[in-house]
Amino acid sequence: MDSANLLENKAVVVTGGSRGIGRSIVLTLAAQGADVTFLYCSNEAAANETLAAAAGLSGTVKAAGTVKAKRVDVRNAESCEQAIDEIAEDAGKIDILVNSAGIIRDNILGLLTNDDIQEVLATNVVGVFNVLRPVIPYMVSKRRGKIINISSVAGEKGGRGQTNYAASKGAINALTKALAVELAPRNILVNCVAPGVIETEMTEAIRQQAGDVVKSRILLGRFGQPEDVANVVLFFASSLSDYVTGQVLHVDGGFKMS
Repeated sequence: MDSANLLENKAVVVTGGSRGIGRSIVLTLAAQGADVTFLYCSNEAAANETLAAAAGLSGTVKAAGTVKAKRVDVRNAESCEQAIDEIAEDAGKIDILVNSAGIIRDNILGLLTNDDIQEVLATNVVGVFNVLRPVIPYMVSKRRGKIINISSVAGEKGGRGQTNYAASKGAINALTKALAVELAPRNILVNCVAPGVIETEMTEAIRQQAGDVVKSRILLGRFGQPEDVANVVLFFASSLSDYVTGQVLHVDGGFKMS
């Protein structure tokens, strides 16, 4: 197998693909030949930056696939269904789905507002359901598919001020395992990647406030890069993981072990 073409001719959907980990996933999968459509909520400038970076792949990666963007709020079920139908009609299939869209609203429980709780759960949990439901029938019709959910070490390792976020990511871990059981007879594999502290905008506050303390609890002694997560997503998306389903793989430099 040509390692530069692990995803050649694969149609991929990535939610939250305009920034951070999501952007790295888009570029990594496209570099392996996938035709990627990423969904973003509101930041058109960031989406255009991702598209520009993807366009640059053609000059450095011989087998790079295409990259397109769609503005979709994953909290809106009807918008998700319409977008997925359009993508599937254009590509003729959906081979791989990566659920990467997510937000944080950190605070101690007593100071969390109703919006802090509802917005995190609506994006991080309900949003995943809203995309899964229209995607799965296309995979079932082909009797194959790969679903990769992006969770967090917060789903298993408690952290101060993250009750809403931890609850949302714990739900994604449980969803992954249950859905893997449900879809295995259809040859659809469902796995989860749980990043630790990755250098993105989302973790900037905690890295600035308690970076040395957090880093001291990471066995590898450094924060992760978005590419560290994207490479594991690539493994799950490719044929290299065809005998793996229902797993939650932590990409955290050993943070959860300390």
